[in-house]
Amino acid sequence: MTVTKNSRPVRARQCWALAALTVPVLLMSIDLTVLSMAVPVLSEELAPTATQLLWIIDVYGVFLAGLLILMGSLGDRIGRRRLLLTGALAFGAASALAAFAWSAEVLILARALLGLGGATLMPSTLSLIRNIFPDPAQRRRAISVWAAAFAGGAGLGPIVGGLLLEHFWWGSVFLINLPVMALLLLAGPFLLPESKDPNPGPFDVVSAFMLIAAVLALIFGFKRAGEHGWGLAPIAALLGGVLLAALFVVRQRRLTHPLIDVGLFRSLPFTVAVFANIAGVFAMTGVMYFFPQYVQLVLGHSPLEAGLWSLPLAAGAILGALTVPAVARRVPAGWVIGLGLAAAAGGYLLLSLLGADEVMALAFAGGALLGVGVGLADTLTNDVIIGTAPEAKAGAAAGISETAYEIGGALGTAVLGSIGAGLYRDQALQSLPAGTPRAITDAATQTLGAANQAAAQLPPEQAGPFLSVVNGAFVDAMAQTFTTAALIVGATAVAAIVTLRRHRH
Repeated sequence: MTVTKNSRPVRARQCWALAALTVPVLLMSIDLTVLSMAVPVLSEELAPTATQLLWIIDVYGVFLAGLLILMGSLGDRIGRRRLLLTGALAFGAASALAAFAWSAEVLILARALLGLGGATLMPSTLSLIRNIFPDPAQRRRAISVWAAAFAGGAGLGPIVGGLLLEHFWWGSVFLINLPVMALLLLAGPFLLPESKDPNPGPFDVVSAFMLIAAVLALIFGFKRAGEHGWGLAPIAALLGGVLLAALFVVRQRRLTHPLIDVGLFRSLPFTVAVFANIAGVFAMTGVMYFFPQYVQLVLGHSPLEAGLWSLPLAAGAILGALTVPAVARRVPAGWVIGLGLAAAAGGYLLLSLLGADEVMALAFAGGALLGVGVGLADTLTNDVIIGTAPEAKAGAAAGISETAYEIGGALGTAVLGSIGAGLYRDQALQSLPAGTPRAITDAATQTLGAANQAAAQLPPEQAGPFLSVVNGAFVDAMAQTFTTAALIVGATAVAAIVTLRRHRH
């Protein structure tokens, strides 16, 4: 191929555009986990109720998941660059409000606005990559960088939070967003081309509300189950979400210009890639739910040290994502996705061997293997999802891909969290000696954190054996949950290999 004198500036512009699209994704991914380290200080200064604290942590992800597909479709209509820059402004303003929130209610509102801003940013970044890199090989490399930022950010969040909290107040975890959003607003108009669907048709408001209600109901149901178990409220929310989703699909099929082209799911590679995407994030967030408690409460390390324990997971995810282009040139997509998920399952099996005694090498090896597997699988699933969708529908496809991320995250916390909570409760009840005060027993069977607070009320000669019992119960529950997760992710790996083994993209 002849290289013209204009080739180098075009490639350089593409690289700068990719950088402009990747850094915001890294920040949004960090925001999903960075707040977990600030919870103790935040609880002391803002004094939220237990319900308010749950909303402070969860409302960002809930709004992000509920609005991703809608915002992706909106970007197809009004222009993806326009939506991206609007989202950057909203995300920056919400970050400033969160950093200086003076009450729990204001922080909940700010986190909801952060979710709204993030929902406009994420599908815009991925759909613009689809347009900036039309060549499949170049696009795969670009998506690998994008996915490395997203996967690595979730693992880096606890580390960033721990570092900031060592030196600054809890609001500093939000202020890091402001300079990046300012640079994006300044450079975006020059680096990023505008793109949109030339014939989008009218915007269906009814479909938009149905979609938001369906996704929010499903996410709420999973999160409620993870927090309180499978009762009437989460089951009703899930059934309501499924019903609304079914009515939404029926409506889309009847509309001349649907909000989402549900015909995309007629493509087997597209559909399988969406479910494999869910499985990959399911695996990642399941570990992030248990690890901070295990490292801080069972092993007795600081928040910063707990964050550093997640570094192999983040490094593995980045490494897996960045090696995808080289691997995918030689191996069919289905095998790469399937083997990636199989590696994640192997990582879970290694982590299930962890006990009450510290074995850092085992934790690091399991985390790194899990991260590499998720990085491989999720990067290529994104490439399959975006690449099989028509260019005009790139924003909607990107929204579907990223909603799969959020649903996978909710499932990882809700399913694995509820399994672990139930196993922990049963183990603690069986192991506590007869005659333990009712108040202590109730605390011990709620969470490991509550058990540690209850131990502070006991005489020293009783506190040690009590903590030994509850820590052992937690470790046993974690091990059984990780084994269950390995089976679920492993089954998904087999399904991906069987259905996509001949697919090359």
